[in-house]
Amino acid sequence: MPTARRSSAPPSLPLAEARAIWLHAQRLTEKEPFGTGPDAVQKAVAHLGYVQIDTINVIERCHHHILQTRIPAYRRTDLHAAQTDAKTVFEYWTHALSYIAIEDFPFFIGAMKQHRKQPTGWAANVAPRDLRKVLRRIKDDGPLAISDIKDDKLVEKDHPWASKKPSKHALQAAFYNGQVVIARRDGMLKTYELTERHFGWDKAPKPATPAQINHYLIDRALRAQGIISLQSVCYLNAKAKPGIAKAIEQRVRAKDLVEVSIEGPARDTYWTRPQTLETPTMPATLAHILSPFDPLVIQRARAKAFFGYEHLFEAYLPKEKRKLGYFTLPVLIGDKIVAALDLKTDRQNNELLIQAWHWIHPGDIGHKAVIEAALGRFERFQLGN
Repeated sequence: MPTARRSSAPPSLPLAEARAIWLHAQRLTEKEPFGTGPDAVQKAVAHLGYVQIDTINVIERCHHHILQTRIPAYRRTDLHAAQTDAKTVFEYWTHALSYIAIEDFPFFIGAMKQHRKQPTGWAANVAPRDLRKVLRRIKDDGPLAISDIKDDKLVEKDHPWASKKPSKHALQAAFYNGQVVIARRDGMLKTYELTERHFGWDKAPKPATPAQINHYLIDRALRAQGIISLQSVCYLNAKAKPGIAKAIEQRVRAKDLVEVSIEGPARDTYWTRPQTLETPTMPATLAHILSPFDPLVIQRARAKAFFGYEHLFEAYLPKEKRKLGYFTLPVLIGDKIVAALDLKTDRQNNELLIQAWHWIHPGDIGHKAVIEAALGRFERFQLGN
């Protein structure tokens, strides 16, 4: 596999400065970086590149949580309006199912066509007649949710991700094929519509070329990370590494990117734009209770290198093997992760429960009052709108 070219003497950044650049890129250094309302949702998703969707509901689901972290006045209806009414975001697979800005749609068409041509996993076993049936029904009758289908005969699951309902199985395959799009969500209930009809297209946009996709992935990472590595661009996408490495080499030669080294434990090879090094970055001062799927911590090795904190996601471990808790959230204050809180929303009694409070370092206990204030805001979000 080709490796991105190294310069002879890359400039060295103090670890604190590298953290500041990343936090600024994540827009965690400003109170309201994207404004308010559905437009803020589109701006946040476009800037971050994607916002991961997850079904765990012990507190608010991560897509709402990630957005609220950067949009303090965020309301769940803002995401609904962006997806269903304005159609400025859509759902598709990045490293996980995610919200993506509609202007990025061409970069995913190739994956959709490939999935249609060579379905894998559970989708490989979808019966063509079932796929034709759901597509015809949507075409004739309009948007369709799985709850609308009453005539399915349940079958044995042939894959852990498959459904016992053939129509649901077919709808999911049609979604990954790009033939239908998730037009709305009501909780986690998805309603599907034909892609071109949902967006009002005569036909889908022209797909991006492989080279364009490589540069898109680099630009997406630069925008959201500030300082990138081959691993951070290709997170859970190892097959992209050769093409990305070649594209990084091209951009280094064109002086669009410059290699940097980071003092301390960050041992990877990193690149950034020259103007990033030339622009002073203000230190972070805000407090944030982060989702374990937040883009700041989802890449665990990167978070450990930059923050000295390795997040443990233990929801799928037996209770006796957990060190922190079922659904533990990192707490960021300024440029340091100071605590990890195992939280749960008790919706019946309308309160946020703190099941465990872990300090990362003994001296971090001095932040308790700041975290309690942040918890008050977080509880109001959890139990509101």
